[in-house]
Order: sequence, then structure tokens, then C-alpha cells
Amino acid sequence: MNEFDSIDLRLLDALQSDASLSNQDLAAGIAVSPATCLRRVKRLADAGVIERRVALLSADKLGAGLSAILEITLDRQGAEHLDAFEARAVQEAAVQQCWRVSPGPDFVLVVQVADMPAYHALTQRLLTQDANVRNIKAFFSVKRAKFDTRITLPTPRG
Repeated sequence: MNEFDSIDLRLLDALQSDASLSNQDLAAGIAVSPATCLRRVKRLADAGVIERRVALLSADKLGAGLSAILEITLDRQGAEHLDAFEARAVQEAAVQQCWRVSPGPDFVLVVQVADMPAYHALTQRLLTQDANVRNIKAFFSVKRAKFDTRITLPTPRG
């Protein structure tokens, strides 16, 4: 599904701003009938364009503690080694994002843990016990100036 009309794009834009809108409110906001809105959103979800709808929580207000960005370089970088590390990383609840990148490190992880002892336990489980991890570079967040989940949408066709 690569072609989106202006209704699809308005729906996606509205949902990126507030996925909690009821179908009625979403339809009214983009000036389509509720039936059209429901059908379009279902089609976009079925096509995988809408991956999921979530609530974004405030780590600061929940006291979730420590955020870190980790650069991971593996010793052996064959496909099977990259796949094995990735499979372990995505299973860790503390890993919020796992990116396989190039050039530079092999992976960039965004992690959220309660405190430094929890970070240490995570690194022991995920990184230190893996003989294939050559280098770890950690960056600890002192302030988050911006966080946004929105992506730039294409221009409507026609």
C-alpha cells in the first residue's frame, strides 16, 4: 500500500497527534462520515501502515529513572551473529528501541531502567555475558529536549 489519498493522509496525521480519538471525533475532525473513517482506519491498520496504537507515558512522572543510548559493536558480524544479538536485545523489556545501523557500531539501543543497579544488571545479561560483544559505548540522558513519534507523511497524490 503505497498510494494514499488526502483522506488517508488526514487520518494518519490526526492519529499521530492523538490516537485516543473516538471514531466519531476522528471523522468529524477530518470531515468524513464515521463509516468512511472506520473503514479507512481498518484498511490502514490491516495494511500495516498503522502498526499499533499506544499511550505515551512520562518516564519522569513515573519515576522510571535512567535513560541511556548504547552503541554496540560485535566482534563477529556475520548475519547469524547480528540476528542472534538482535533477537536477545528485543526480548529485553528495558530495551525500548533496537536499531541495526551502518556504518559505525552494529547496533544502537535506547534503554529505560529504574536506576544504575538495574542498568548494570541489564548490561550483565545482555552485553557482558555475550562473548561476541566487542565494544559498548553508553550515553546517559541528562535532559530530553524533544521526543516525538510523528513521521513526515507523503504529499497526497493528484
